[in-house]
Amino acid sequence: MRRIRKQDAGFTLVELMIVMAIVGILAVVAVPSYIAAVKHAREAVLKEDLFILRAAIDSYTMDKQKAPQTLEDLTQDGYLKTIPDDPMTHSNSTWVTDSTDAMRSLDQTDPGIDDVHSGSTEAGSDGQPYSTW
Repeated sequence: MRRIRKQDAGFTLVELMIVMAIVGILAVVAVPSYIAAVKHAREAVLKEDLFILRAAIDSYTMDKQKAPQTLEDLTQDGYLKTIPDDPMTHSNSTWVTDSTDAMRSLDQTDPGIDDVHSGSTEAGSDGQPYSTW
């Protein structure tokens, strides 16, 4: 049986400091990549949500021959199950809707929604604000 001497019982302070330095360097390298990946994922979700909302607005407009007055009209008439949360603001009440005179071509007297944007004031990875996507 081998006896453990008191001096061989643990790690030295220098060994622990080297391990902590290596872990710190790995964290410094990994954290920015993680943050960039999360931002990229949120942008992908935003693009998909905008595509779905715009398709629902177009379908509603063509079916009803009038544009929806609010996003809630899309859920009440079954075009969407629920209004998705804006991934940038984490709320479904911050979507910014647009209406233009282009809807006049459908002989519609009531203005309605024809486009939707994120309510976030942040800029995307391409440099453009999310509110212009």
